[in-house]
Amino acid sequence: MIAFGCSITSPEIYRRWAEPGIRFAAEPDSIVLAHAAAGSIYRSYNLMLDKAAAFEDLEALVLLHQDAEIVDPGFCSKVRSVLADPEVGVAGAVGATDVRTIAWWEGSVTWGPFVRAYANYGGGDLPELSWNGAVLPMEAALGPVDTLDGFILVLSPWAIRNIRFDEALRLVREGFDFDYCMQVRAAGRKVVAADLRVLHHHSLDLVTDPETWMEAHRQVAEKWDGRLPNGDGQEEDWKQRARRAEAEAGVSRLAGASKLLMAYARAEEHDVELGVLEDTVSWRITKPLRELNARRRRLAER
Repeated sequence: MIAFGCSITSPEIYRRWAEPGIRFAAEPDSIVLAHAAAGSIYRSYNLMLDKAAAFEDLEALVLLHQDAEIVDPGFCSKVRSVLADPEVGVAGAVGATDVRTIAWWEGSVTWGPFVRAYANYGGGDLPELSWNGAVLPMEAALGPVDTLDGFILVLSPWAIRNIRFDEALRLVREGFDFDYCMQVRAAGRKVVAADLRVLHHHSLDLVTDPETWMEAHRQVAEKWDGRLPNGDGQEEDWKQRARRAEAEAGVSRLAGASKLLMAYARAEEHDVELGVLEDTVSWRITKPLRELNARRRRLAER
């Protein structure tokens, strides 16, 4: 049996995106653990893990954000296929390798067929890597990664019963995915990016509270300083100012990525508007006149 869990802060958003996606992907015996947020996402998810751990026939627990929509008709089959490897602790739709902080986009991004859907600038959707470069990098392939984007996490029965989200970090949301993946890897299990088709209905404003994000960066960095799985244990001696500088660099890059996404969205909106304009009768009727005027301008310039 595969269970689904969602921490809800906006019932309207949940009913619009996560709930239909869960209904679409769920099987007749699936359990849905969708509850109002109990403080931080760390606490909310741990409560779901405690409930899920009681089911002896549990094959996986899918934790997704309220604005994430599963659109994969073979979702449960894919989850079983990924978790058939007993070494896999947690899976997701997008992640990265060579990651050392919660700024996972600083590493080599790995992804599945994942799309960010947005409502601003006329609405639309963008492949998530579009803000990390126009060309898909060689490293962007499915398989083992260092960490995952936590908008959707697929936990194995082992992870459900052995790993908990660290509530001692005193964070509301940021960094929970990185820290959980580090715990899984530190325990000797794999973190993998899988072929899971999911839409993330998220604003193009990727960071809305820089101070909170930087504090999350600092706390998680302090926790894993010199202890990163597969690291050499020779982390440099971080100072408080250096930690903040790194956090500022990471959040600035994310803010820049947000601006790039907005530019893509504006360009797409303008293309749509131009297409509508060119399809009008007046546009077609005046086309010969515009072409004539253009030729006159070229002749005048000569």
